[in-house]
Amino acid sequence: MMKRYKYISLLFLAFTFSACDDSVLNLTPESTLTEVNFYQKAQDINGAVLGIYNRYQTRKQRDWAVLEMPTDNIHRTGYFNIGGLDELNTLAFSSENQLFASFWVETYNGIFRANAVLANVDRPIDYTTGQKEQLTGEARFMRALFYFDLVRMFGGVPKITATLSVEESKSTGRASEEEIYSLVIEDLKAAIDLLPLKEKIASGRASKAAAVGLLGKVYVYRKDWNNAKTYLDMMTGYGFALQADYASLWKEETEDNKEVVFAMRYIGGTNGNTISTDFLPYFGVTGISASGGENVFPSWSLMKLFRPEDSRKKATITEYWKSPKSPAEAPENWYPYISKFAVPHTPNSSGLDIPVMRYADVLLLRAEVLYALNQPAEALVELNKVRARAFKGTAFNYTMADIATPTAFTDKLLLERQLEFVLENERWFDLVRTDRFVSVLTNVEWGYNPVTKEPQKVKLVPKANYKYFPIPNNQIQLANAGVLAQNPGY
Repeated sequence: MMKRYKYISLLFLAFTFSACDDSVLNLTPESTLTEVNFYQKAQDINGAVLGIYNRYQTRKQRDWAVLEMPTDNIHRTGYFNIGGLDELNTLAFSSENQLFASFWVETYNGIFRANAVLANVDRPIDYTTGQKEQLTGEARFMRALFYFDLVRMFGGVPKITATLSVEESKSTGRASEEEIYSLVIEDLKAAIDLLPLKEKIASGRASKAAAVGLLGKVYVYRKDWNNAKTYLDMMTGYGFALQADYASLWKEETEDNKEVVFAMRYIGGTNGNTISTDFLPYFGVTGISASGGENVFPSWSLMKLFRPEDSRKKATITEYWKSPKSPAEAPENWYPYISKFAVPHTPNSSGLDIPVMRYADVLLLRAEVLYALNQPAEALVELNKVRARAFKGTAFNYTMADIATPTAFTDKLLLERQLEFVLENERWFDLVRTDRFVSVLTNVEWGYNPVTKEPQKVKLVPKANYKYFPIPNNQIQLANAGVLAQNPGY
């Protein structure tokens, strides 16, 4: 029997690539390739590129557990069954938390897959015109996306751009944050040059516009406002626009729309996601799912921010529910749950795509950049585009008086980002990069009693060093002694 193509180190899980068709919807392995015939043909490289997407697709559906659970958007319930969730809910960050460990390994596994493609992309000689460039661009885009997540969460991390032996991996320490950002920027610039336009590539695969938008976002995180403006301005030429109806973003029949810059795709029942189930009440929702995960509830800190006129509230949170097992005449109870991703599905196998970047993000990032460049009037226009969509008109638009100071502008910007991107994994990063996470998370309100009208106030203890998550201890132990340093405070 021939040996399967595997690679194991402290940074990566063992894995096998497979031959796949051209659709990112179908990322389930169909056959295992061997070392002898791997990477010989263009279709092998294509299958390996789809394997990179598969790593992000697999991880993305549960990213909320790490990136939303520590925020003021949600709080855990009595039903939660995900290990490590309670500690993140109470901001008891630990290097032993299995959610950090899983995120690290899954992300580096994706990076390894991208590196393997880039190391072997020159081998096939049967590419069609432009195919090699596209596949190279996709691998570099995805590697940049993986590293962008890592550097925002952990700071400097090991910089791996080639396949390593086990011993080489054990001797690889952390690069600086600056080095990782430089790699991300380099990869994205290369991807922009190599990738085709969105209309010339299969839905669900990275496009030139996706690379441009992500690079603009990276520069925002670096506070490099001029470069950020250059790339975010470019996005206006790619034909993206806000969907007129916010709720249509979260329906399978309209998920592939003009607002989605880049998304992870899923097929219900065969290659579905868990996010549509994770937030539903335990006993399910009639017409949606026979059961739910009920891992979290929306916090009162979030719910009270929505004005009744804001269309995003109804599309994000359902306030009244009754068990499908209840008699037809039974009344609904006030039982708020996140329903943003609640499409009809088999439990834990939803076909709803999960956006990675939407045009609304581009507009709000551009507003931030314009304000930083002392163009408040232009920033207000971008901010109000998102605001007007939410309220189906301009009656609640912000005025110049609302953003008269940098602090006031940041208040409004973060409010719009919070309400726009609930459970889309932006809140933690937004609080950290604006240095608001300590002040915001010190006092939060989790639940609310509709009878007494009293919120459940919670005193948390966010620490300044929490801007970086702890390096998983199992990774430190697997490395050679002293090679992988822990972040301060852990």
